[in-house]
Amino acid sequence: MGNFRVFLRAALVFLIFGVCFVSCDITDGNVEHLKREHSLMKPYQGVGSGHSSQWDFWGNTLVTSSYVRLTPDERSKQGSIWNTVPCHLKDWEMHVQFKIHGSGKKNLHGDGIALWYTKDRLHPGPVFGNQDQFLGLAIFLDTFRNDLHGMDRSFPFISAMVNNGSVNYDHGKDGRSSELGGCSAEIRNRDHDTYLAIRYSRERLTVMIDVEDKNEWKECIDIGGVRLPTGYFFGASAATGDLSDNHDIISMKLYQLMVEHSPEEENQDWTKIEPSVSLLKSPKDNIDDPTETSEARPSPAGRCSCSCSAPCWESSCAPWSEL
Repeated sequence: MGNFRVFLRAALVFLIFGVCFVSCDITDGNVEHLKREHSLMKPYQGVGSGHSSQWDFWGNTLVTSSYVRLTPDERSKQGSIWNTVPCHLKDWEMHVQFKIHGSGKKNLHGDGIALWYTKDRLHPGPVFGNQDQFLGLAIFLDTFRNDLHGMDRSFPFISAMVNNGSVNYDHGKDGRSSELGGCSAEIRNRDHDTYLAIRYSRERLTVMIDVEDKNEWKECIDIGGVRLPTGYFFGASAATGDLSDNHDIISMKLYQLMVEHSPEEENQDWTKIEPSVSLLKSPKDNIDDPTETSEARPSPAGRCSCSCSAPCWESSCAPWSEL
């Protein structure tokens, strides 16, 4: 009986460490640290207009104990939620759990969610409930096709845009003239959890999705030459028009990526960087050149994936951390 108890304890220890090996943050030279001052999690403490608030919301946004609803499934609604603390991390990774759902049938729903890293916050406008000609980064989860000529891609469609404040988002073309890349994804009315992750490190922007209930990342966008300053704000917004959906944010978790930079980079004033992208072709070429979607890259264990496609993060390919 004594030997059996010893065996049972050993088996339990092995099981605990085994589970941790699979599901805990797996890193390869980079260590991810959750930054709570930039993270939005249940039960959403610190959300509101108080002096100690780290998140503020606007419009039709409803904060419950289970989700933050940016818009209800009603026509002509807008809402947003914004971090009140500017982010001064040079390298970061944002994990977002979201849910888009409603009573509308196929192609009769809209408009979608936008995720932001921008200089200004709480500025309502026509771009998924936020201002146009913004400064910074936007990731659009667009659920409604406006451009009837753009039939080479299916919706919902996820895309990225970097703006220095001079470019308008073209709703009529679904933002195609300014997008950096994107992918189609079935993200609406799913019975399971849906996730999106944004990584910015060493001037490389990577967007991954986990929306198939397979507990693995699939690459959506991977582009180099992206320059973003520090000191901007994270946020999320959504809007409905003649068609509608519930647009919910379950969580937004920001991780710091521990990445070495050269002395020149460290001494640079990162707050003075102008948002920009160095491309081999103009984003406007996307109007006539369909955006290519990336192949899925299954993770070896848990929700981790090596999202490298050369060139990557110079020193090594860093697996994605666990949500």
